[in-house]
Amino acid sequence: MSHPAPKLRTRKPTCVVPYPLVLMEGEEKGGKSFEVARFTGSPHLGQVYWLELGEDSADHYGAVPGANYVIIDHNGSYQDILGQLEAVHAESKRAAAAGEKPVVLVIDSISQLWRTLVTWTQERARRSNAGQKTLRYDPDAEIKPGMNLWNDASDRWHRVMYLLRTMPGIVIVVARGKEVQAIDGAGNPIPNTKTWRVEGHKSLAFDATVWVRLLRGDDTAYVVGARSLKFKVPREGKPLPVRNFSLEKLIFETMGCQQHAEPQPTPQLIGDLAQPWLKKVEKTAKEAGIDGLQKLWKIVSKDESLNRDEINVIRAAMEREAVALKTPPKLDDPTGEGARLRAAAAEEEQERERDPFADDLLESVA
Repeated sequence: MSHPAPKLRTRKPTCVVPYPLVLMEGEEKGGKSFEVARFTGSPHLGQVYWLELGEDSADHYGAVPGANYVIIDHNGSYQDILGQLEAVHAESKRAAAAGEKPVVLVIDSISQLWRTLVTWTQERARRSNAGQKTLRYDPDAEIKPGMNLWNDASDRWHRVMYLLRTMPGIVIVVARGKEVQAIDGAGNPIPNTKTWRVEGHKSLAFDATVWVRLLRGDDTAYVVGARSLKFKVPREGKPLPVRNFSLEKLIFETMGCQQHAEPQPTPQLIGDLAQPWLKKVEKTAKEAGIDGLQKLWKIVSKDESLNRDEINVIRAAMEREAVALKTPPKLDDPTGEGARLRAAAAEEEQERERDPFADDLLESVA
């Protein structure tokens, strides 16, 4: 049995200039945060939210003449930071729908976010069974995280960048950049050759709409790249120098952004329609239990956009959650007799795996 061909859906382009995701990077003490703080006083802007990550300038730069922003509080954890970004994303959508001035999000610095994810990845590698076994013999050994751990870090990074790219407002991410020794494909330094490196995930520059560099002791800003029809950056590999630079002029004059002219939002790309439902299933199980899952199933079964495979995936997820709710796992008492016996057995197993030369060494020292 053949299925009818899907109906083609199209629309004309709006030709509207989208609000940008601005990458502001450069050397330390190059004026990046100062320039961003100065921009927050622009009359073209709505509420400005400043997310400080690993820096200590947000409170201080509130004294910059004209600066007008509020600081986002967070506890330093990735999940809390992600939650705050989701809240700003929702507020920016509300403001755009109401025709208000654009919400602005500042992240200072995005380099610290990636550094946190790198540290998290390295710590996970050291905590792994393989890592612990290596460190038992050499506490100073280099533990290289596996690709699965790096994929987890990249996934967390991309969840943040998705919110930034799809926010119907202005996003400014501050990053650290510096000149470094160039290396070849084998990892060897290239003599007498320097290159520039921005601290962050390798996709950061691709995600940015416009890329600006500020250098210490230089009054000129440099536009490294831009996705714009209003102006072009030379293709010779040299950034475009801009005298008397300001973010307000770049965004509202040079790039041509206008209030009340936000383009058509781009839908999130997903592997299948089951994925958004899986998050709803997990949330419903935690908040409403089995009764909530039963109500959710009635909604799922009436969703005609889902195919049979997607419905089966969602149903299986609901069944797993229902089983977990009916038979919650028993938590061992860490002070109980059983836990102590298991700990002793595990310690005995580690002793058997110990290098016999290490036993001889310990006996000789004794």
